Amino acid sequence: MLIVAVVFGLFGLMSPLVAYFMPQMMLAIPGAEAFADLVPPPTPADAMVQYVKNLTQFGFILALLLGMGAVAGEKERGTASLVLSKPMPRWSFIASKLVSQLAVYLLGFALALPGCYLYTVILFGELSFPPFALLNLALIFWLLPYVAITLLGSVLGSTTNAAAGIGLVGVVGLLIASSIPQISGLLPGALVGWAGQLGSQAAGGIDALGQAAALATGPALGALAFSFMFALVCLVTGIAAFEQQELP
Repeated sequence: MLIVAVVFGLFGLMSPLVAYFMPQMMLAIPGAEAFADLVPPPTPADAMVQYVKNLTQFGFILALLLGMGAVAGEKERGTASLVLSKPMPRWSFIASKLVSQLAVYLLGFALALPGCYLYTVILFGELSFPPFALLNLALIFWLLPYVAITLLGSVLGSTTNAAAGIGLVGVVGLLIASSIPQISGLLPGALVGWAGQLGSQAAGGIDALGQAAALATGPALGALAFSFMFALVCLVTGIAAFEQQELP
């Protein structure tokens, strides 16, 4: 919880700062002064690009690293058997892992959102809140399948290392599938594109929530549905697999 809160909170604050001070940072790099004039004046759209890029890069890494030991680590340490010796059904044990991880990431977004919004308004003067809020919702749904498939890997793996390998294979499979043009619009990568559109709209000062939500047509709605259904399938599969496992 602390790691996610710190990472998301810091990058929420840093994204508009990096965008705003990029020309000055270019001037501070030896030999790069000649290119500083080629950098256009920073805009709120640049802050949104930085925000989406930072949270997708580091959110992806956190989902893999923090989720791989959620169940496998407890099986290794024997704490899973201790917990399940109480009157707790196995499905509840697995479902609680997914819910708790999502709660932690929601906390991270809850810290990143106001930090980025506040600094963008201070530095650039404007940012429409409704599209920016939808941007964060799109990123939450983008992260959901990676959290779920990593949790499934943690259920299937007997050790944390095995869980990491299974989760990594699943994540890579999603990434490869997202590069196939025929289906890419229905996979989580489409939500990153939607988030970029919402960021541009927020930077343009559009206040109407309905206008921002209009971008969620076609592939965006399909990607939202896929993320939810994929996470549900991973959860049900994980519960079914865990029901059959013998714990030490």
